[in-house]
Amino acid sequence: MGMSPALMAHLGTGTTTLCRCWGVTRADGLRLGFTDHDVDISFEDFVFRAGTGLTASALEQSSGLSVNNTEAVGALSSAAVTEADLAAGRYDGAEVQSWLVNWERPEERVLQFRGTFGEITRSSGAFVAELRGLTEALNQPVGRVYQTRCGTVLGSSACGFDTGTFGYVVEAPVLAVEDARAFRIAGGAFAERWFERGRFEVLDGAAGGLVGVVKNDRIIGAERVIELWETIRAPVAPGDRVRVVAGCDKRAETCREKFQNLVNFRGFPTIPGEDWLMAYPAASDNNDGGKLK
Repeated sequence: MGMSPALMAHLGTGTTTLCRCWGVTRADGLRLGFTDHDVDISFEDFVFRAGTGLTASALEQSSGLSVNNTEAVGALSSAAVTEADLAAGRYDGAEVQSWLVNWERPEERVLQFRGTFGEITRSSGAFVAELRGLTEALNQPVGRVYQTRCGTVLGSSACGFDTGTFGYVVEAPVLAVEDARAFRIAGGAFAERWFERGRFEVLDGAAGGLVGVVKNDRIIGAERVIELWETIRAPVAPGDRVRVVAGCDKRAETCREKFQNLVNFRGFPTIPGEDWLMAYPAASDNNDGGKLK
């Protein structure tokens, strides 16, 4: 949104009534508003709360793809941004918008920044969040990689497999938690290691909505022990329900035999390996692309 003539005229008076407003939208849909004004302001479906302790450094943006030095600084508050939510990663990648607003007439405003939260650090009861602009997405590698294994995510539109299909997902209450990374649930009818490399999602409790990736899936007696690669960054208590989705190791054999989805396989299982790339012409050898002798 460009600067309106009314706001330009207000800036030209030399005596202004301006403030800054920030809107934060988390991945789970929660929307929070902050302002450095001393009274709450509402627009764009946000209520920008005063007295939340959030401030921002001067906006400095460039035409390149490097991360700008824009930052948001705020005090941890139980009414707004909590340390528990930051530690749990609930603000990772959250969308951020920043406006310059005439607080006497909020319709006179200009959107100065739009992007996402980058690196977030916490110390001494406060947090500092790096703000990354829309050009950050252009700094990421795109396109397909030629490799033997599949390059897409199980359940994505490119994969086409429905991870909610019966036989590939289980929902169950947690029976016990070990070191915030290993969870015991009822064994079920699934084979051992069926869920390795799969998705682990907490459905309710303090960690509701957080996800992890399964490292080990073992059956011990009547129970199944699901161990994650990383700890869930919020408390998970016995009785909290979790959903575990079968894992895929990206091999063509797994896609065909485990998921019956080879038609959508996004890898190149017959591509020659590095040994073939290093081969050289020789009339006496059988150059079939196999291992060099």
